[in-house]
Amino acid sequence: MIYSIDVEVVVPVRDTEVTDRVADAVRNLFPNAEVSHEAGRLVAETHSLDHFSDLLHRQEILDTARREFERSSDGESFSFSLKKQAAFKGVVNFAVGNPDELGDLDVVVTVRNPSVDEFVDHVAPPTKDGKPVDPSRDDRR
Repeated sequence: MIYSIDVEVVVPVRDTEVTDRVADAVRNLFPNAEVSHEAGRLVAETHSLDHFSDLLHRQEILDTARREFERSSDGESFSFSLKKQAAFKGVVNFAVGNPDELGDLDVVVTVRNPSVDEFVDHVAPPTKDGKPVDPSRDDRR
């Protein structure tokens, strides 16, 4: 299946931070992102979550990711926030509750093809006993 998505990542850059280092944090999670600097923040755009999906699988946090994605899905897009400090280390850590002092990476994924639900299944497939299952098969029981 061909996926058509737009991903926007917005992250604040504090006066005490090095802009290039914040850009590195973004690229650690979204290596194909084109990053631009605006006043007090970085805005990055990409059209792939393949590396991000690989990280979710490697860290075994697919269920957590699905919950975050589904919580904010509006039928055309979904959004989530990530901890900046973890991103510096190439680790996915979803931000919940109050934003971090340095600010979080705010991510919006707009899905044109296929549906949001099908794309979420691609990025963070459903699991059974902690292992990914094929969402097109009825083997989750």
